[in-house]
Amino acid sequence: MKVNNAEFIISAVGPDQYPDDALPEIALAGRSNVGKSSLINRMINRKNLARTSSTPGKTQHMNYYLVNENMYFVDFPGYGYAKVSKTQRATWGKMVEKYLAERDTLKLVLLVVDLRHPPTSNDKMMFDWLKHYDIPLCVVATKADKIPKTRWPKHVKIMKQELGVLPGDLFIPFSSEIGLGREELWALVAEYIQSTEQEVVEDEAAGQEPDAGEASEA
Repeated sequence: MKVNNAEFIISAVGPDQYPDDALPEIALAGRSNVGKSSLINRMINRKNLARTSSTPGKTQHMNYYLVNENMYFVDFPGYGYAKVSKTQRATWGKMVEKYLAERDTLKLVLLVVDLRHPPTSNDKMMFDWLKHYDIPLCVVATKADKIPKTRWPKHVKIMKQELGVLPGDLFIPFSSEIGLGREELWALVAEYIQSTEQEVVEDEAAGQEPDAGEASEA
């Protein structure tokens, strides 16, 4: 997918700050410092639009990035960082859970994990929660470039087994450094965006004015 423009829109702390234009949203969830911001930057071919940091827990809001004026990447706060207070973690958790449960424009969640290591308990909890509520999900295993290519199959097997990934579940190895998985992931994202665009066209052809929910349901 060709990215013509991309821009940071807002660091939202609640539903009243979320964009109200009904564009499809692709959310990124994962533990702190797993590489969500680097993934976004690689996807849009920009080095520093999504702010990266070596300090875990830096993303503390829902960061919205508008791409090609027709979709958003939504970067969640990282989970599982011990130095963040329990109160702050609880606040983040409630914000994310409410978004996942109620956001009509959410089309797909990218669960970002580190391919070098087995999934954490928080990774497993998020995977199980998304599966339980039947929220569209793709596991994106980052930092593949940090592992010798000959060991990729072993690490992928361990990650899938421990998360509980089943045949037919979406799973993409990825590297922000070398671009591995970028085109495959864009192809997947495009499918979910196009499903929304098709529904809008069908509504307009039927002489309806789609509201935000109707225009964004998958």
